[in-house]
Amino acid sequence: MARKSTKSPSTEQSTEAQPQYKVEYREIQPYETLKELPIALESNARAQSVATLNQVLADTMTLRDLYKKHHWQMSGVTFYQLHLLLDKHYEEQAALVDMIAERIMALGGISIAMAPDVAEMTRIPRPPKGREDVPTQLSRLLEAHEIIIRQAREGAEAADEAGDDGTNDLLVSNLIRTHEPQVWFLAEHLAATEILRSDA
Repeated sequence: MARKSTKSPSTEQSTEAQPQYKVEYREIQPYETLKELPIALESNARAQSVATLNQVLADTMTLRDLYKKHHWQMSGVTFYQLHLLLDKHYEEQAALVDMIAERIMALGGISIAMAPDVAEMTRIPRPPKGREDVPTQLSRLLEAHEIIIRQAREGAEAADEAGDDGTNDLLVSNLIRTHEPQVWFLAEHLAATEILRSDA
């Protein structure tokens, strides 16, 4: 005859369902190291691309958040149009953030992720906490775009020379081709045209 468990069903279930959340924290891959992956690309080429992409990632995350700041703080007669446009650009930059980070991981590297690391690395100037006028907001965005586009062009050329076609394609097909029309849309708002013109 089988022995019956001395534990009540409720006790067994509560023990099995209890999360073991008190664990010892440990890092399994230090930052700026590469793990080996069979992608037919030398480690020096992968390390070069990871370094470039992490810089682009830090700046892209900053630009993404700058778009959201200006989306919230937009004002003036073009408020509605720019409020919508900046949020659209924010979403496109957020998609780029994910692409860049995943490319870094696919190369065997470690992507930056946390706000303090982004703030430490980015080359985009930090805006004030307060609201700025529309020309200042747009000019800040255009400056940030140029910083990233320049890095993307240089990084694409270096990746091409190193045989890293995936990184080259990401930087050209995704980054540059997203940034250029965004720059165009922003810059046109700074043209010196009047909303209303009286006939002479």
